[in-house]
Amino acid sequence: MGIKIALAGNPNCGKTTLFNDLTGSAQYVGNWPGVTVEKKEGKIKGRENVTITDLPGIYSMSPYSSEEKVSRNHIIREKPKAIINIVDVTNIERNLYLTTQLMDLGHPVVIAVNMIDLVRKRGDTIDLEKLGKALGCVCVEISALKGEGCLEAAAKAVALAKHHTHGERPHVFGGSVEHALAHIEESIEGKVDGNYLRWYAIKLFERDERVREEVGLDQELLKHLEKHITDCEREMDDDAESIIADQRYKYIESVMQ
Repeated sequence: MGIKIALAGNPNCGKTTLFNDLTGSAQYVGNWPGVTVEKKEGKIKGRENVTITDLPGIYSMSPYSSEEKVSRNHIIREKPKAIINIVDVTNIERNLYLTTQLMDLGHPVVIAVNMIDLVRKRGDTIDLEKLGKALGCVCVEISALKGEGCLEAAAKAVALAKHHTHGERPHVFGGSVEHALAHIEESIEGKVDGNYLRWYAIKLFERDERVREEVGLDQELLKHLEKHITDCEREMDDDAESIIADQRYKYIESVMQ
């Protein structure tokens, strides 16, 4: 049986360049069902049993655009065996926002730190081992434009996919937020795919309507969970969605320091 890998990243991060380098002419272009968003798939060079899907460029996994809906649905429903997350090193903090969301999903993730040649040109270095440990994944430096490190990133993803191994999820949230998320997880355990338990909990905390409809919780349980969410909002003096975003950025800031 073939291995399916997803390629995810922000717009203009070099994702398409990486996809073209990995697949060459062995790629297929069409549209995602029901939308005009382009769908690109291909076989990785020298690995006929590995299909890589180039997901639309997105900044987050919140389904506010057709591109975000496509990417989110593909990962949740198609369940790729691994994800290559390409990160533009010149905008690394903004790019890592999506990374923290991908790590919530529990898939093996390889971070392809792109434009590493520009980092070297500036005389800087990135401690990939430290970055990977903080984020709970494997990090590989690449230059998609020069074709440097691309096949190594793919090989890492294939190896993780074969062994179904992923790192420990980063501890992004704290205090009353983590308490509320843990309570939501406990309440929905057995009602959703266990691999996505943390992701579903965060989305329910954010009051994501699509997830609420999908999970189909009864009104009594929703009311019970809502109390934990509103208690957290009162304590943090902010709305749930902003609280999650703020804690993600604070975590990314701590990683960068």
